[in-house]
Amino acid sequence: MNSIDLNGRRAVVTGAAQGLGRAIGERLQASGAAVYVWDLDPAAMAAAQADWPGGGPAGWIEVDVSDPGAVESALRETQASAGGIDILVNNAGISGPNMPTWEYPVADWRRVIDIDLNGPYLVCRAVVPSMREAGWGRIVNIASVAGKEGNPNAPAYSAAKGGLIALTKSLGKELAGSGVLVNCVTPAAVETRIFDQMTQTHIDMMKSKIPMGRFGLPKEIAAMVAWLCSEDCSFSTGGVFDLSGGRATY
Repeated sequence: MNSIDLNGRRAVVTGAAQGLGRAIGERLQASGAAVYVWDLDPAAMAAAQADWPGGGPAGWIEVDVSDPGAVESALRETQASAGGIDILVNNAGISGPNMPTWEYPVADWRRVIDIDLNGPYLVCRAVVPSMREAGWGRIVNIASVAGKEGNPNAPAYSAAKGGLIALTKSLGKELAGSGVLVNCVTPAAVETRIFDQMTQTHIDMMKSKIPMGRFGLPKEIAAMVAWLCSEDCSFSTGGVFDLSGGRATY
């Protein structure tokens, strides 16, 4: 593991009790950051506490990122413990069902958009003011190559991740002179428990589009995120960083 210096930084990672979020949280912690896990699943958080390396993160906070009141409450709790937030990684997300747009249930559409797009908006809205006041911050949004290309039979997920890319660009421009940098990563499929929400046909379709012939590894995405959260990342904002095994074409 290459060395990235995040010593003294305070980081919030949403959806970090498992999967990609956990890999990101562990990598930030290994790089010296105090990590606060914001997650909706208390059972997953309890399981993660049993084997999280290094004595565990600095804090565990149960929060639904699609609920503005819950986000504000989590912010107050984190600030009371940490004194501030330097790094935010918006990772929490769901895939939703796999079916054509004209058959897609309205309730599922709204839920995916609420968590995958409205959630990052609400968390950024809550956290950005204190970062602006401090004059330093790093925000990384976990989008997807599906947001650039559109995956068939995943309309809500594709739309949400496309919106998250656009939000990243908009917020990055708004904060460009503030010392707060905002970027996103667009992985191809990474094999985590989110696959449990997908059909095998959809999983096979995603793999077939990756020239390297494999899915991404959580540690590979975590390594890129760690760099984007560091002082070494100093002239990139509103950026979109591909981790697609050759799938992305622009």
